[in-house]
Amino acid sequence: MKSQGLKISLLLISIPSLLTLGGCSRAHGDQAAEAPPPAQVVPGVDVSFLTVDHPEQYPLAAAIARATSSELVVTGTVNPDIARNVPVISLASGRVVGIYARLGDTVQKGQLLLRVRSDDVSSGYSDYRKAVADEVLARAQLERANDLCAHGAISKSDLEVVQDAEDKAKVDLETTAEHLRLLGDDPNRLNNVVDINAPVSGVITDQQVTNAAGVQALGTSPFTISDLSYVWVVCDVYENDLPNVHVDDAAEITLNAYPDRMFTGHVSNIGAILDPNIRTAKVRIEVQNPGMMRMGMFVTAKFHGRTKEMHTEVPATAIMHLHDRDWVFVPAPDRRFRRVEIVSGDLLPNQMQEVKSGLEPGQQVVSNAIVLQNTIDIQ
Repeated sequence: MKSQGLKISLLLISIPSLLTLGGCSRAHGDQAAEAPPPAQVVPGVDVSFLTVDHPEQYPLAAAIARATSSELVVTGTVNPDIARNVPVISLASGRVVGIYARLGDTVQKGQLLLRVRSDDVSSGYSDYRKAVADEVLARAQLERANDLCAHGAISKSDLEVVQDAEDKAKVDLETTAEHLRLLGDDPNRLNNVVDINAPVSGVITDQQVTNAAGVQALGTSPFTISDLSYVWVVCDVYENDLPNVHVDDAAEITLNAYPDRMFTGHVSNIGAILDPNIRTAKVRIEVQNPGMMRMGMFVTAKFHGRTKEMHTEVPATAIMHLHDRDWVFVPAPDRRFRRVEIVSGDLLPNQMQEVKSGLEPGQQVVSNAIVLQNTIDIQ
């Protein structure tokens, strides 16, 4: 009896274990059935293609070819023509007692600029007055000697000595008078103050003198007057672009301050030495100044090459500026349009615009890109 009870107890204990093992085997068998379905790849959408319901409502225009010269655009500054800079010099040393013009003023030839109190003028007047007295005495002696020689009182050689003295006195008088005129004074009017006048008309571009300052003869120029009727535009041209620039080539100049005005100049010099840091050469353009060009102004210079290049042009309304780029719409199959990025150029007559790249002559484009873009945005 005890052995049968033991068997029944072991059977009851083993039943849960068998059930557990059976459940585990069924769980392992269902993993394949419970796996996720395979992924389905959806092809990406090309946002450059736009679909519209009625593509015939958007008129098309054909891009045409245009032959133009190559262009090079550089920046530069306005500078005075060095050959037209005239220094105002003083041949008399002394102290400044009056200044009648300042830096930046426009002056006319002969206009009073400054006055200098000079001892050189005082010495010059002293020598001149002595020369006048000597000449008066020598002339009187000559007249007397002529009278005596006519009556045989003196010899011909004595008359020649007196004549020589009179001639030397005249030379001294003329020399001292010219010295005063060179200093800037009138020999017939005693004046110890020298007036320094403008030698030419122009603009004072440099001033090196102040009131009560000292002026040294042939020293530092008190003023510099520049004739600004013609100016220089000095540009930096990179080494790789130098083959497109030649002496005597025409250049179109646009001032940053007056973008609506354009001036024409010609290249007068190309620097022989490159800047070792930025590898540029100085290109000098001579331009006639209409009066609005001021020293230091920033300008844009455009050079036209000698070789022709083919470019494409389309109606200006066919180009749309979006996200700092230029685009056009090209027709595609299935009532679609494709948005193509281009590089636009200058505006041309008859409401046309140049396309430098991204579009070939003969391609069709939507003539009004903004209307098409707005229609798509509303949809």
